[in-house]
Amino acid sequence: MEQGPDLYVNQEIPVNAAAVDYVFVTHAHIDHSGLLPLLYNHGFRGQIFATEATTQLCNIMLKDSAHIQMFEAEWRNRKAKRAGKPEVVPMYDMNDAMGVLTHFVPCEYNSIVEICDGLKVRFVDAGHLLGSSSIEMWIREDDEEVKVVFSGDIGNGNRPLIKDPQYIKDADYVVMESTYGDKEHETPPDYAVALAGVLKDTFTRGGNLVIPAFSVGRTQEMLYFIRRIKTEHLLPEFENFPVFVDSPLAVEATTIFNKNVEDCFSEEALDLVHQGINPIGFPGLRMAITSDESKMINFDEQPKVIISASGMCEAGRIRHHLKHNLWRKDSTILFVGYQVPGTLGNSLLNGAKQVKLFGETIEVHAKIENLPGISGHADRNHLTKWIGAFETPPKKVFIVHGDDKVTENFAAHVHEVYGYDTYAPYSGDTFDLVTGEQIADGSREMIEKKKNGSSKASSNVFARLLAAGQRLLEVINKCEGLPNKELAKFADQINALCDKWSR
Repeated sequence: MEQGPDLYVNQEIPVNAAAVDYVFVTHAHIDHSGLLPLLYNHGFRGQIFATEATTQLCNIMLKDSAHIQMFEAEWRNRKAKRAGKPEVVPMYDMNDAMGVLTHFVPCEYNSIVEICDGLKVRFVDAGHLLGSSSIEMWIREDDEEVKVVFSGDIGNGNRPLIKDPQYIKDADYVVMESTYGDKEHETPPDYAVALAGVLKDTFTRGGNLVIPAFSVGRTQEMLYFIRRIKTEHLLPEFENFPVFVDSPLAVEATTIFNKNVEDCFSEEALDLVHQGINPIGFPGLRMAITSDESKMINFDEQPKVIISASGMCEAGRIRHHLKHNLWRKDSTILFVGYQVPGTLGNSLLNGAKQVKLFGETIEVHAKIENLPGISGHADRNHLTKWIGAFETPPKKVFIVHGDDKVTENFAAHVHEVYGYDTYAPYSGDTFDLVTGEQIADGSREMIEKKKNGSSKASSNVFARLLAAGQRLLEVINKCEGLPNKELAKFADQINALCDKWSR
């Protein structure tokens, strides 16, 4: 995993996808799970281990990802056909997503799982997202046993719904994220009070509060804060305001949150549940599932809250709500998450006066607000605390999942503070975990300018064919020892297929 722009050429997995026996997933965010259907497309048929909540979230998120890719490919192909351009093929489709989901093996937190002879793992709460985990892995070969810890994405602590990150006491090697290894978060405000202030200002003007929010995690946190506003009477002038969640994925994710209360919720949220209070439910909450329900929201003239995805305004139903509200001086667009440069959300935060939506130029007259400090990632101080919790120094700490300079600087910071042997690896760097020595260098080659999307997309089908051939070789290798009659039958089938397609 890496963050930021692609600066160096990423190395391919050094084995065929069909030869991979196990995959371990720390959490369901698409930057960590989104290529699993592609792995399946390329022949993977092993097992995928993750927590119960991560398994459930991947079930909805991977299908949603496949749907988006298929929809976008269909849309691009309509334009490509008119322009005489080659067909665009999605990276993977719904069949790949559905197929890979059958290979998930849900695991409980804090239980050691025997994967196979010589490999045990344990998932502990990373406090980043519902079901997120750090993974402890014990690997034995002959008489040597090595413990490797993968941090996953580490939470910042003190989140409204989920638990704080668990600390781990020992490891031989640690692979650690560094997303915000160069930043220190501001002391967070009382978000319910701050949100109530934005609501009061917007409703007094007679407008709508539109909140672009990620469907999984951030939407549920917003519901938690709004429940507080209503139950603590923080907005007495407008107590009965309606709230619309307009994202089918967010609705499904909210259901999954409610299914994982005991395993994943913080003590504060759990206390509410035991009192019979739904931490993310309240009167006036309405869920829009169908496109007709989504459209009707904008015909309701009552001031309201609209929470919709995507969080950076690049896709999804949020763009329709922006079209209906950006031009209104009485409405407010409230951002509650990081906006990547180049996205519509980032443009709006930086004062764009006009934007284009659905081919139409929209004047920006709405108030653009930002609620800072809400972050699912640990900052430099919390990351330093997490790695400092190891009671015995690891042999080496690999710093990953950060911008190029951030990984190097945070590695130097950890070495300076704790004296640990740290290293920010390049893609493809290889280490012997018995000796701790580096045995191969990864690529230091700078990435070239990307080719246009059409040629890349159209090559996906041939890549799939090559992957199928590699999978066939893996299957053939595993057939050694079968009866000669079965081997001959298999060989005849392969030859018949080759005869059919020989050119």
